[in-house]
Amino acid sequence: MIEILQIDHVVLRTNDTDAMIRFYRDVLGCVIERELPAEKGLIQLRAGNALIDLVSVDSEMGRQGGGPPDMNRPNVDHICLQIAPCKESDITAWLDKHNISHGGFEQRYGAQGMGPSIYLTDPDGNTVELRNRM
Repeated sequence: MIEILQIDHVVLRTNDTDAMIRFYRDVLGCVIERELPAEKGLIQLRAGNALIDLVSVDSEMGRQGGGPPDMNRPNVDHICLQIAPCKESDITAWLDKHNISHGGFEQRYGAQGMGPSIYLTDPDGNTVELRNRM
């Protein structure tokens, strides 16, 4: 069984990275923690124990989500949930038992630094990342 501890991060696709930074940094007080090169288009802001990731829709990562967000097209790329430490094989076996398609575990950056995580899709097609807290 999987035990969720907390939200690790939320990834938002944006048409206007500067406006989003001003809002999350200048208005809400988040701090820029990490930036990847412009072609990747990722800026990560610290929000308490979690991260808010901003991805430019014109970047390599942003283009994977399709067209730009608007009021009729959502801008949430995925949510990431931290889970209690568990063997990767136990997690994949649990997902397989419930017929949940998933990728493999990879090392990714999250609110607690680098660590193993796996992507899966909920019944409505939303991407959920499970981050194995080690």
